[in-house]
Amino acid sequence: MHLVIRDARVIDGTGGASFRADVGIRGGRIAEIREEGTGHRPTAPRVLDADGLALAPGFIDMHAHSDLALLRDPDHSAKAAQGVTLEVLGQDGLSYAPVDDDTLAAVRKAITGWNGDGSDIDFDWRSVGGYLDRLDRNFGGQGIAVNAAYLIPQGTVRMYAMGWEDRPATDAELTRMKQLVAEGMEQGAVGMSSGLTYTPGMYANDSELAELCRVVAAYDGYYCPHHRSYGAGALQAYEEMVKLTREAGCALHLAHATMNFGVNKGKAPDLLALLDRALDAGADISLDTYPYTPGCTTLVAMLPSWAGEGGPDAVLARLRDDATAERIRHHLEVVGSDGCHGVPIEWDTIEISGVSDPAVAGYVGRTVQQSADERGEAPWVTARRLLIEDRLGSTILQHVGHEENVVQIMRHRVHTGGSDGILQGDKPHPRAYGTFPQYLGRYARELAILSLEEAVAHLTSRPAARLRLPDRGLVREGYRADLVLFDPLTVAAGSTFDEPRTLPVGIPHVLIDGRFVVEDGARTGVLAGRAVRRTP
Repeated sequence: MHLVIRDARVIDGTGGASFRADVGIRGGRIAEIREEGTGHRPTAPRVLDADGLALAPGFIDMHAHSDLALLRDPDHSAKAAQGVTLEVLGQDGLSYAPVDDDTLAAVRKAITGWNGDGSDIDFDWRSVGGYLDRLDRNFGGQGIAVNAAYLIPQGTVRMYAMGWEDRPATDAELTRMKQLVAEGMEQGAVGMSSGLTYTPGMYANDSELAELCRVVAAYDGYYCPHHRSYGAGALQAYEEMVKLTREAGCALHLAHATMNFGVNKGKAPDLLALLDRALDAGADISLDTYPYTPGCTTLVAMLPSWAGEGGPDAVLARLRDDATAERIRHHLEVVGSDGCHGVPIEWDTIEISGVSDPAVAGYVGRTVQQSADERGEAPWVTARRLLIEDRLGSTILQHVGHEENVVQIMRHRVHTGGSDGILQGDKPHPRAYGTFPQYLGRYARELAILSLEEAVAHLTSRPAARLRLPDRGLVREGYRADLVLFDPLTVAAGSTFDEPRTLPVGIPHVLIDGRFVVEDGARTGVLAGRAVRRTP
């Protein structure tokens, strides 16, 4: 063994009681677990005294937007410092593979607010396999900061096969989409995502989605939808996804499973009852949440779906046309656009968290209503101007959540943790830097919503089981030594809405494949992360 972690409080990821033990590591795997008082203690050239620290499996972020961040930032402390050892990318139906040249150009424009415009990235891949290979050989072949798995983005697949049109797919187009999904699964993707309030993925009907899900199911993958509404009609949207995947025979993982907006206050029990009925009937369902109330997305995502047809350039043209812009305003403020989950927009809940053009940075940290009041104009005038001047690149915090819903959902038997962390912008959501210590510190230690052992299981073994990973998610002999050591008495998120990029406290050591990526609270520079491909 090259390392022994001595006298740790082992929280093994099962949810069972913790125990004191020495853990020996050899060749990137856990070679021995010796409980206190059970015999000869393992030895190694290096011994780490872990007295007072908890030793847990590395945390798995089931909903990450680090698709380009892992390629541009070798440090990536936003996740590494939280104890995250694996992120699931390709979320919300929009990412960078599979693509052709035209699709890649359109995707880069569409999700600039999530990942930047990519001008600093060499997009030398087009397939899912090519992207995963690029992760492995990044930074001169060293790899990436943390491990990464990938979901095939259904919106990108649709864009690739049939453009940005709001219509049913032809038989030939559907055949092409199924082929793209099959190829992505064969090349190592773990499933497929959708963004059903984002164009063009939202243009797909349930029949089309079910056909793609059948392909995913054939490879034992899972479907991860950002479904059609988290506001008005949220319960119906959840029910739609449960029914669709059951008919397709596909496992379902509900992305950022929240119940937001005033219409859903106190309605978490209705969602959980729906899920329990399906689970008891044999459905394969899991979900992820982040432990905060506000959401985060792009400002352009609020617009009605018809305004997005044709892609980003078409959206900008519609915004510049006074008559069309007035139609958009009416849908946003009066009707309740599908982009805003069927709820009339409340501009005092829409805080600008980041912009692509530094010239409009003055909007950051203010709600649209506040900026409009300062200018003495209607909020739609302000929002329209910002959308045009920032070329749709603005990100927002949407303050529409309810703490009681957050708490009840995180207790559920199929709950896992996902940050939904967008790393772009001057003032990103603090969940990007704080989700995992927030679960351990605030919700386990301070509020006792979960026991520490339960919280760790939600963040480790449960997501590993969803990803079908046979050797991750538990502290167990033979498993990969992806591990985190934290202080149960002090672990806490450092990030706040005012200072969102502050790193957590109480997480001194993080290992991937037995190598320290964080040591004594500092990032080491080790690039131990690799692409984690679907297990056949």
